[in-house]
Amino acid sequence: MSSELPTLPVTFRPGRTRAILLAAGSAIFVVITAIALLLEKLGPGERLSFILTGALMFGVLAMLARVRVVADESGVTVVNIASKRHLEWAEIVQVNLRPGDPWVFLNLSDGTSLPALGIQPGIAKQHAIADARALRALAEARSVQEPGDRRS
Repeated sequence: MSSELPTLPVTFRPGRTRAILLAAGSAIFVVITAIALLLEKLGPGERLSFILTGALMFGVLAMLARVRVVADESGVTVVNIASKRHLEWAEIVQVNLRPGDPWVFLNLSDGTSLPALGIQPGIAKQHAIADARALRALAEARSVQEPGDRRS
């Protein structure tokens, strides 16, 4: 593992997955809109419903593509599909990416676990592992530990 920490602020996101989702969403919207405009038997309301359906599909894929983890001086902001949460560095007890996990999990000081979908090994496994290690190193370097606190 590299001993050098990333420069803050740093954003972790699944770049390839994001590109695929946005490209697919755009293609779906364009194709459905083209079909709506090319089918002569459709009325204006039906054309509009086709276009709105394409826009809805693009919107769903864009929501899936917005996931990220942003680390800065104050802590970590986890942006998942439908939620956003800011954590102080001291709240993060452990950063986990075990074999078979679909994304990183953050174990928190309140005993809960928060999925961080911004680091996921789906398409770019080695990149996700490097990102998880970097986030783990940042969390360990920036967390304030109590004298008796031991991390495993």
